[in-house]
Amino acid sequence: MAIERILATNFLLLSATLFHWSANECNPPQKKGYYKQSNKNGSTCFYNDFSTSTMVVRFLLLAFLVFGFGLTRRVNSHEESGERSCVSNSEEMHIQADFKPGIITLDGCANDWEDIDGSEFSLRPALDPDEDHEYKDGKMTVKALHDGNNVFFLLQVDGNYVYSKGDIKKCPSVALMFQIGDNATYHNMGGCKEQKGSCTNKTCKGHEVDLMHFVIGNAIPGRLYGGGDNSFGPLVDAYAWNPHCRYLNGMGPSGNHSSGQNNWKGAWWHSSFADKSGFVEEDSPYSKGGEKGTYYFEFARPLRTMDRLQQDVQFTIDWSSKMSVAFWYPVDGKQWVGSGHYTINCDWASLDIACGSVPTDASRSGWDMASAFALLFSVAALCIAIFVSYHVSRPNTVKFAPVENL
Repeated sequence: MAIERILATNFLLLSATLFHWSANECNPPQKKGYYKQSNKNGSTCFYNDFSTSTMVVRFLLLAFLVFGFGLTRRVNSHEESGERSCVSNSEEMHIQADFKPGIITLDGCANDWEDIDGSEFSLRPALDPDEDHEYKDGKMTVKALHDGNNVFFLLQVDGNYVYSKGDIKKCPSVALMFQIGDNATYHNMGGCKEQKGSCTNKTCKGHEVDLMHFVIGNAIPGRLYGGGDNSFGPLVDAYAWNPHCRYLNGMGPSGNHSSGQNNWKGAWWHSSFADKSGFVEEDSPYSKGGEKGTYYFEFARPLRTMDRLQQDVQFTIDWSSKMSVAFWYPVDGKQWVGSGHYTINCDWASLDIACGSVPTDASRSGWDMASAFALLFSVAALCIAIFVSYHVSRPNTVKFAPVENL
């Protein structure tokens, strides 16, 4: 900021000097040294030992520095400057994915998630996580579960309905980020120090993060996106080493690999939608703009993938992973920018993939009573069976009486 102030001050001083020349219609100086000269209108012009060309060159140079510095700041807008401040309570930054098989339909609707507990997070700008700049419409609820094969996520956030078909930056968008490499940081999307021309899987080894990005500007509500080859569709599977080195799975600085796949599938919905039978593209914009309600984003991915390139996070049951969630929203109808997203925390949150549930004491005691009753019934049935069998198999002996004795 000090450099900017100095450059701006010099810029204004030089501008004032040139304006003075123009206003007084002074002729360019013809000799060096400090002197004064009267022009044809009687005005007095003061000069120093800088010639007009020298002053113009200095003016242009400083203008270039001022505006060039601003452009440099804009290019690096995804990176924070100065001391980074992050106050995070790791105990609160926790997402639990319990084992709940067979209850989720991946359609963007949240009805089947009602009995699943979630975690609430305040949404703050990623580059300026100050509570004064929080997302004004409320917190984001993140829910997760798994069925032993796939992990499911639901992102739920309040927001007035906005949708502009084809203009992805005037529609809400979400992304998930997971730590892959042991040295991958939340800050700077992996934290590799290399720039775009030098970041490779060798120079940035250990800084890999897994990304899933869903933009809804070309996505029909309730319809499934993603999966298969990693096309440039609404839902993409990507990886990164830092904000400047982001690639779709299977693509990168060393060339493309056929093994790169999009393992994510997802759908979205808004609570203001009246039609539950299914939308088609011709139904756009699907609801009235500005309607109050809630956005739902639903995703699923296998716990383990066929990744061979260190581009996918691999989930393990009864293990924790590190993740984050980003949210873009066109505030006041203005297009969002890539670095202008909200996040659930200024550092990683913990995702716990829980193992199958263990019977509680109450359920175990109920099971013991049922077992005891069944055992008693079985013993009683066995005794009755033995008693009946004995009487059936016992010989029927009738006392013989001779006829003559009758």
